[in-house]
Amino acid sequence: MEKIKVLFICHGNICRSTMSQFVFQDMINKQGLSDQFYIDSAATSREEIGNGPHYGTVAKCREMGIPVLPHKAVQMTKKDYQKYDYLIGMDTWNIRNMTRIAGGDPDRKIYKLLEFADLSEDIADPWYTGNFDETYADVQKGCTAFLEYLKRNGKIR
Repeated sequence: MEKIKVLFICHGNICRSTMSQFVFQDMINKQGLSDQFYIDSAATSREEIGNGPHYGTVAKCREMGIPVLPHKAVQMTKKDYQKYDYLIGMDTWNIRNMTRIAGGDPDRKIYKLLEFADLSEDIADPWYTGNFDETYADVQKGCTAFLEYLKRNGKIR
């Protein structure tokens, strides 16, 4: 069985998308599902390319006991749309930019993270809010709901 390929995406790929990548990787590792997934993250912008995760993301993950993985910010490309099964953005603006980069969403692969939790809200960018606790709570809620969605729909063996 082929791995489920997930790409978490935000504006700069140093706060929300990396936090989502680390949180989701930790969840699947703890449930013994890591062999079924390939997980990464990317940005819609070029502003932070090559930079590591934001110190606030690193601190929050460490506080919560979530391993911080080696990471350097990259930008999403049109090829990513073909490579990944799920391209998951953090907010409405990300979704617009992701759809533009991909040239549309004909295969319905682009999602907003909190939509898996039946919420239409955006995940606030802690780069601007400074509130990594709130972002973490939303990321946790979204990733938990995404994993439940995959289980409910028979995507995980």
